[in-house]
Amino acid sequence: MLRLAILFAIISMLAAAFGFYGVSDASAGIAKFIALIFAVMFIASLIVGLTVVRKTTA
Repeated sequence: MLRLAILFAIISMLAAAFGFYGVSDASAGIAKFIALIFAVMFIASLIVGLTVVRKTTA
């Protein structure tokens, strides 16, 4: 998922460099959305992982 966010960010930068600002804006929006989903899923899995480890060792 993080790879997709990076890919869309690169597409956004290339499109902006060539003057395709509509494509650049859309790609940047998609990249932000995917990065946000990645961050939420990462934090959720981190919290779940920590609670499982604490229950297992206790």
